[in-house]
Amino acid sequence: MGSVIGDFLPQALGVAISPVPIIATILMLLAPKAGATSVGFLLGWVVGIVLATVFFTVIAATTGLGQSGGPSPAVSWVKVVLGALLLLLAWRQWHGRPRPGEPAELPKWMSAIDSFNFVKATGLGFALAALNVKNLLMCAAAGAGIGSAKLSGADTAVAVVVFTVIAASTVVIPVVGYAVAKERMRHPLDELKAWLQTNITAVMTVLLLVIGVTLIGKGIGGL
Repeated sequence: MGSVIGDFLPQALGVAISPVPIIATILMLLAPKAGATSVGFLLGWVVGIVLATVFFTVIAATTGLGQSGGPSPAVSWVKVVLGALLLLLAWRQWHGRPRPGEPAELPKWMSAIDSFNFVKATGLGFALAALNVKNLLMCAAAGAGIGSAKLSGADTAVAVVVFTVIAASTVVIPVVGYAVAKERMRHPLDELKAWLQTNITAVMTVLLLVIGVTLIGKGIGGL
């Protein structure tokens, strides 16, 4: 169990540190309907992570990717391919960065967050967790590792829960913190939003690069 958690820890942290859902959470907490939208976004985010991870866990477990005594070549190649895709996304992210003096462009849907209700926020959280390519690749890598580890049903469930808790933590913490101490959280959230908006490209590039190299290294090590 410990080795499995250690293997998927980089992917869990990669999902957690992803700046887009963090910015979306902050914008919802600063919106007029902060309570309903932030809780809805959190619900969709957690459900999306769980479903994506479980999907790839089941595929890995039912297709015989695991083998006793160590990782199978198939799992190792999956990690290499997923790592290469993350490196490609890192290159695209950096290549599309704003030129010096140009403001970083945020997704257009972020400007509409003020008008979101619980349902729309839930759908957005689910989409960013389960349908966003970057997060989906990380959930796929984690699920492949969990499903191929030949764990018992209970241990598999625990592994998925641990992955989800870590991956969702950066959305859970501000939502819970805002509910407990609304006024104290407003200023730190404003500062964090401004910093992420300025550095979103650099953060995403480094994040994808590190996780991509880590996955390729683990994949090559298992061949």
